Amino acid sequence: MPNIQNRLCGNLPKIGIRPIIDGRRKGIRESLEEQTMRMAKSTAALITKKLRHPNGLPVECVIADTTIGGVAEAARCADKFAQEGVGVSLSVTPCWCYGMETIDMDPLIPKAIWGFNGTERPGAVYLSAALA
Repeated sequence: MPNIQNRLCGNLPKIGIRPIIDGRRKGIRESLEEQTMRMAKSTAALITKKLRHPNGLPVECVIADTTIGGVAEAARCADKFAQEGVGVSLSVTPCWCYGMETIDMDPLIPKAIWGFNGTERPGAVYLSAALA
């Protein structure tokens, strides 16, 4: 690969990956933790491998430290993304979630949701709820 340098002014924006999960405990959340984080890590790997900035450098991803099943975790994720220079937010989920507790509320960052519809707790329902 050729030697690519950032000739643009300022830092390049990163993509923030938000692993969203059903926050209910007693076996529900616990059964989805690994699958949800694996989905976030796979998404970040795909983006880093396939997407490039206009100058040719690969797009960097930042993944939340934990899955997001409630307001406190969403707030910690927002703080991390602000510190890391995240400019785009992508929420990923394989399951149903509480939309108002987990959605990205930053009005200044473009966002997307990938809700995988392959389980009995479809993530596509989260996408529809977030859009409502």
